[in-house]
Amino acid sequence: MLCADLVDVRWKDKSGRARRGVANLEDISLSGACLQMDNQIPANTAVRVMYPRGEFSGTVKYCHFREIGFYIGVQFEPGSRWSQRHYKPLHLLDPRRLVRRAVTRAEKPPLSNPAIS
Repeated sequence: MLCADLVDVRWKDKSGRARRGVANLEDISLSGACLQMDNQIPANTAVRVMYPRGEFSGTVKYCHFREIGFYIGVQFEPGSRWSQRHYKPLHLLDPRRLVRRAVTRAEKPPLSNPAIS
């Protein structure tokens, strides 16, 4: 699911010092998420993604810099799966709904306009 929402991210750096940053939640699924941050977090780092009424725990799988910041892929721990019932990001978009809507519109016959005939 594509989305946009601000979340708090917490992790420990190589020296064991607690770190914290704000991230834009770019997309989310049952098993993970993509975050966009100003901070770089190395792969295999344990993170906690905090949202207003809870948190997800996971591991960084990738961290790539792209023009406006670092894109960080997080794989959630087995007991930390996402569900809309528990957390619905502020701007949530299911691309499958857009495709279904486009197909439905394409299948409808055009409306006739008697003024043009």
